[in-house]
Amino acid sequence: MASAPPPAVPGSFEQVTKLARYQLREYMRSRRFVALAIIVVAIGGIITGIVGYYRGSLVSDTLSFYGSFWGGGVPYVIVLAVVFFGGDAIAGEFQNKTGYFLMGLPVRRTTVYAAKFIAAYLAATAMVALYLGIVLGNAVYYFGVHAFPWQLGLSLLLAVVYLSAVLGATFLFSSLFKTSAYGFVLTALLFLFGFSLLQALFADLVKVEPWMIISYASSAIGNVFAPGILWTHGNASVVSEVVGRRSVSVTTYTAGVAEGIVIMLLYLVETVAAGLWLFEHEEFT
Repeated sequence: MASAPPPAVPGSFEQVTKLARYQLREYMRSRRFVALAIIVVAIGGIITGIVGYYRGSLVSDTLSFYGSFWGGGVPYVIVLAVVFFGGDAIAGEFQNKTGYFLMGLPVRRTTVYAAKFIAAYLAATAMVALYLGIVLGNAVYYFGVHAFPWQLGLSLLLAVVYLSAVLGATFLFSSLFKTSAYGFVLTALLFLFGFSLLQALFADLVKVEPWMIISYASSAIGNVFAPGILWTHGNASVVSEVVGRRSVSVTTYTAGVAEGIVIMLLYLVETVAAGLWLFEHEEFT
């Protein structure tokens, strides 16, 4: 009697879908998901209180409201979400020894990398959506039918691209180290402080547009709400400030929409490629 043929190995797409679904389910059931949701709600509550207390100057018009509370706040929410869900995505496989079992299956490392990236992206997007809901609730309360300017859609697109770029860098750091703590700390320090410091050094000391810094590109998320859409490259403005008895000229560079998208996409492609290469060549020893 002939034996039954062995079951067929699922294709790459099916493997990515299943692994991403299981990883996302793990994120949704984890304490970190609940903790981050509480943090985002707390941030939204603080914003709601500030707007309610100082409503005179903060809710003068829709665009300035979104520029301050969405454009100024969502980059930090994105960084927190990415650090929570992507900091140990790859390093955890080495640290917790789970990679020994996963790599023993007929699954390519590219498939594992893609599935984890998708799951972390969806979990982080959920936090951004939560923050957006809080901001929209305030906007509808104060502006009614005028709470949905078309610039908001463009800003959402920029936020989505920025989330992808930050997650790509986080996966790179997570692939570079075998300890989750390094991925968490390095991503948080760079995106919350390091890149902003480099941007200030380039703009103030070197007098060069910091187009190579991703935090500069992320400013386009809020810039779309400024008077006139900033599409061009290198929007520079010179402001004279009095320091002591001397007048000092300070040059401020503003990232345009197209420029910001290009910079963030370059970061995404380069970091994802580098992180995947490191993951594929790392040995589980």
